Amino acid sequence: MDSENSQKLRSFAWRFVLTMGLVSLFADITYEGARGMLGPWLSALGASAVAVSAVSGLAECLGLVLRVLSGRVADRFSAKWPIVFAGYAVNLGAVPLIGLALNWPMAAACVLLERFGKAVRAPARDALLAQAGSILGTGKSFAVHEAMDQIGAVAGPLAAGLVLAWAGGYRTAFLMLAVPAMICLMLLLRARADFPGSGSLGNVSDRGASDQSGGLAWRNSAWWGLLAGAAAVGLGMADFPLIAFHLHEVVDVSPAAISLVYAGVMAVDALAALLLGWLFDRWGIWVNVAVFGGIALSGPLIFMADGPFLAGGLVLWGVGMGAQESVLRAAVSGLAPGARRATAYGEFYAVFGGAWLAGSVVTSWLYHMSPAWAGIWSACWLAAGGALLVIPAVLSGQRRR
Repeated sequence: MDSENSQKLRSFAWRFVLTMGLVSLFADITYEGARGMLGPWLSALGASAVAVSAVSGLAECLGLVLRVLSGRVADRFSAKWPIVFAGYAVNLGAVPLIGLALNWPMAAACVLLERFGKAVRAPARDALLAQAGSILGTGKSFAVHEAMDQIGAVAGPLAAGLVLAWAGGYRTAFLMLAVPAMICLMLLLRARADFPGSGSLGNVSDRGASDQSGGLAWRNSAWWGLLAGAAAVGLGMADFPLIAFHLHEVVDVSPAAISLVYAGVMAVDALAALLLGWLFDRWGIWVNVAVFGGIALSGPLIFMADGPFLAGGLVLWGVGMGAQESVLRAAVSGLAPGARRATAYGEFYAVFGGAWLAGSVVTSWLYHMSPAWAGIWSACWLAAGGALLVIPAVLSGQRRR
């Protein structure tokens, strides 16, 4: 009977993960589809290059900083589902409004609103996924979610491009993105109805981390070690727009081919996430140590090599992206008590995202001095990230027994 109940619980958890994966897939189709059109649309509305850059930077900053607050609110009031739903509604509802804007400040306000919504829902959503992970394994749960998320990230820009080519106008293309947004919200309603936080998965939310003595302490040395390692990884990972610039200007790759390269790298991201998630549930945070130490070569290979070595660097970069969105997120779950996971994810996202933003600025500056310097910067910080992640790996004892 216990075996039968355990199997039913696992089946229930898998349905939850897959449902939330579909939610993220359609959400990504919506806002990643909009992201590819945002720069040209703001320009068409009269924004300068400086204004476009400022809007993008401010939006990302807002989306990172507010995650600390939204995570704490979700835990403080035990309101994960209301916050998740409100965040998705704002995040997705703002996208069609960008196309209705009459001038670039109005469009910019909608962009900020979209990032605000994503900041609101991300920590609470990951805390809910961690509940399923306590049954299935956090590595597998976040890996499957990331793989489905990446399908949407690839499909969104492709769909937006097709609509733009067919309709011939940005307003229509933005408004058409309301369709995947509505599908996403309907799936979220279904998830909320099937998996209420007060029942089913909510009853096992504290597996894997405990508030009791003998459990994993909250904000101990292992936690700070994880944040330090995540910050180092954020400082070292290059942005793909910079990689695309390098491929076009230095390696002489055509824009069409760069789009295919990006799609291929995202496929590597999804496949790597699935494999690494499976390994995480057996080896814990040691997987992060190996991955981020191993991908330290990605920067030098991308910015300092060509031919097969450059291709190898791109593959390593894709593996790194898959790791940070799956097993690095999974590591947070085991270091925070169930009642504090949304808070933990908020802090994690703020530290990692802030380091990524700072690293992007420095990497771009170094690149304009010499691509080699950008590669060396990336290698040093990724290697440091792998080394720092030894701290939570050793102290938490997260290797699966």
